[in-house]
Amino acid sequence: MINKKTFILVILLIMALNYKAFSKEGVHMVYKINNEIITNIDIKKESAYLVALNNQLKNLGKDKILEISKESVLREQIKKGELLKYFDLSKNTSDIDFYIKNFYSKLKLNNEDEFQKYLKSYNLTLKFVKKKIQVEAAWNQLIYDKYKDQINIDEEKLKNEIIKNSSTINKKLYSLSEIIFEINNQENFDQTNKKIIESINEIGFKNTANIYSIADSSKFGGNIGWIEEEKLSKKILIQLAKLNIGEFTLPMQIGGSFLILKVEELKYEKKTIDENQELNKKIQFETSRQLDQFSKIYYNKIKINTSINEL
Repeated sequence: MINKKTFILVILLIMALNYKAFSKEGVHMVYKINNEIITNIDIKKESAYLVALNNQLKNLGKDKILEISKESVLREQIKKGELLKYFDLSKNTSDIDFYIKNFYSKLKLNNEDEFQKYLKSYNLTLKFVKKKIQVEAAWNQLIYDKYKDQINIDEEKLKNEIIKNSSTINKKLYSLSEIIFEINNQENFDQTNKKIIESINEIGFKNTANIYSIADSSKFGGNIGWIEEEKLSKKILIQLAKLNIGEFTLPMQIGGSFLILKVEELKYEKKTIDENQELNKKIQFETSRQLDQFSKIYYNKIKINTSINEL
């Protein structure tokens, strides 16, 4: 029978041989997150994925894309480590088709076949993307389960807002992109804000969102799509009213974070307001906004308790 000391020596020998094999193939370890190893191949694949979602990243240097990709992999692995306590991530969520459609629609693709061909051009597969979507879907479910009782929505206030607009009107819609950022321990607000504004002017809003935004929308260059004017807070509308298409707001404090919005497009739709339907939309929007804040709080909490070693 092999004793404990011999067993450990055998394991170390196998690890050393594997490491040599990795080295010959140009594969090396980048992170050890808890007990999971992240290699340069994982980072390379993440880079292809992020560029596929936001082609403008191609305009950045390789070092900057590498930095963004490492942070993205790190964030996903930290989430996975927590999710495995509650979910079986090998099973697809029942809403996977909805998430896939949302993905390819943002890329202006018409169907899943077009999406698969598009992914293939980046050496990616639909299976790979589904696994990543599964993590995000499970994460959203976890945050909802943990914080649903803390969601606070003033339905009466929302109803009064709807009543003021309850007629056939020209509804104003904004196509928006966002950057949500926090202040780290090494910088103050002015330093972080200056760095982000300089980045927007130098490499554009989308690429800056990929680099600095902590929102999930950062993968798509901050794009959050069309939003009806009535769903936005007065604080945000005051800022947007000052802008032309292509311009962006000053940072607005939202909870413990700061939000910058860019107006991509504007349009008007003639529409008869269904008060019940509008109320449900407003409740969904406000629920999502609050859950997004809880998500950031929870992620920061588990990140502190995660063992992260750069190799």
